[in-house]
Amino acid sequence: MSDVQKVRVGEIRLAYRVWGEPDAPPAVLLHCLGEDGEDWRGVVGRLAGTHRVFALDQRGHGHSDWPGEYGHEHWRDDAIGFVAALGLERVTLIGHSLGAGAALLLAAHRPDLVDRLVLEEAAPPLPADPPREVPGQPAGPQSYDWRAAAAVAAERNAPDPLWWESLAKIAAPTLVIGGGPTSHIPQHRLAEMADRIPGARLVTIEGGGHLVHEERPGEFLAAVTSFLAPRP
Repeated sequence: MSDVQKVRVGEIRLAYRVWGEPDAPPAVLLHCLGEDGEDWRGVVGRLAGTHRVFALDQRGHGHSDWPGEYGHEHWRDDAIGFVAALGLERVTLIGHSLGAGAALLLAAHRPDLVDRLVLEEAAPPLPADPPREVPGQPAGPQSYDWRAAAAVAAERNAPDPLWWESLAKIAAPTLVIGGGPTSHIPQHRLAEMADRIPGARLVTIEGGGHLVHEERPGEFLAAVTSFLAPRP
């Protein structure tokens, strides 16, 4: 795997890994809750064949700072700051679960920064049904800040209504990937979300569950690389 590097974004330091040729178009990968940039290890080699790939450890995870303040807008703003700090321009943005939530908010808030958008198993920004249990502090050391999990659960139960409305502001070509009925994300809600994003394409990878790029890496890569291929 690539060596971990760090960059200061605002008052925190964010860790990341990078692959691919320096002059290739940039792609930024945002992982799910509880993981870090290495979660993409099974698919990054193929993506780095066409892109300069940056896999971020989001705040509260991995080698990045654990400041104690979390939420999708924090993760969104960190990604915006990361793009600026590295001098990137329009990026391909690929997010999974929590990372997909941050990515869709970024694409709606700063459409000028996003060239293509891939949302893998994004939780639609609607109140969770049934509500998620907000976890308390676990015993012993953890691989990520448990307060991030508490923030995610709270926002899944009561997301800002403006997030759902903002989907219509996403201007980048968008691929929404669902994992089918074995996912805990309601797939009909995922379809509703895709319908609200102008021109979005929805692909369901059966058997992928919530971890599509891990459980079905070949099919995930086929969908993503086809989507990212230059248009004639």
